[in-house]
Amino acid sequence: MPGAMELVIIFLIVLVLFGAGKIPTIAKDIGSGIREFKKSIKDKPEDDQDKK
Repeated sequence: MPGAMELVIIFLIVLVLFGAGKIPTIAKDIGSGIREFKKSIKDKPEDDQDKK
């Protein structure tokens, strides 16, 4: 797990690369992607156990 200083450096690099205006959009897209991933895992059929 990265420490506080590493997180600050990563944030500054992202800020320089994408600019302050794009960060909320990127964060929203990442959040919706994580939410969709969790939903697909939760709704996954349990066919794997039937094959064993």
